[in-house]
Amino acid sequence: MADALRRNNVKVIGDPGRPVVMFAHGFGCSQEAWSLVALRFESDHCVVLFDHVGAGGSDSSAYDRSKYDSLDGYATDVLEILEALDVTDVVFVGHSVSAMIGVLAANRDPSRFRGLVLVGPSPRYTDEDGYEGGFRREDIDAMLDALDANYLGWSQATAPVIMGRPDRPELGQRLTDSFCSIDPEIARHFARVTFLSDNRTDLPLVCVPTLVLQCREDAIAGESVGRYVHAAIRTSRFALLDATGHVPNLSAPDEVADQILAFVA
Repeated sequence: MADALRRNNVKVIGDPGRPVVMFAHGFGCSQEAWSLVALRFESDHCVVLFDHVGAGGSDSSAYDRSKYDSLDGYATDVLEILEALDVTDVVFVGHSVSAMIGVLAANRDPSRFRGLVLVGPSPRYTDEDGYEGGFRREDIDAMLDALDANYLGWSQATAPVIMGRPDRPELGQRLTDSFCSIDPEIARHFARVTFLSDNRTDLPLVCVPTLVLQCREDAIAGESVGRYVHAAIRTSRFALLDATGHVPNLSAPDEVADQILAFVA
């Protein structure tokens, strides 16, 4: 279990005897994406930050394509980290794809979790009869083909769109730099796992209190998707942020922190 702490570049800030808040980053990011939000919790919480294998300061040599061929592999890492730290009653805060990773982990071992905060969640990105994920399958396939052909070029073109703050180009550049720091082979595989996943049937199984945080004008996970997640999780409540785009932990960290603090109070 101790290997999970090294593998995932785990950082613990504060006394583990305090309430634990674990922050998990989305695709193309690292734990640094949570730095501004985590600051708000360090005085009276134990903050746990980590990198998914392949991102940030994680051990990329531990990337096993068979393990990480579904989001379950990442959920296993989350549970191994919590076991290695010997903590329970954890509030897990997951951004984007990590929202579903948190759902999977909490469903497998709810005894570890006090609650979930799902920031910009999507259980399925592609549309289906009766479900609006935001993308047609052919759009997802074209995006993945573009990513395969030229990952760095795709990152430079797409990251600012995902950020959704053209008025603050420095944020789009920060996300671009984060995307471009990841091994392209790992990023390509993680993108396929992320954008082709379907975790809708996992949502009704959630039994811990859950906060769904939704941004306005989110190009990746629109408001209808966030409301779908809220409706499917009977223990959830929904909050629509004033923030726009898909990465409010960078573009509106105080608003995100305020919502989480109110949830954990």
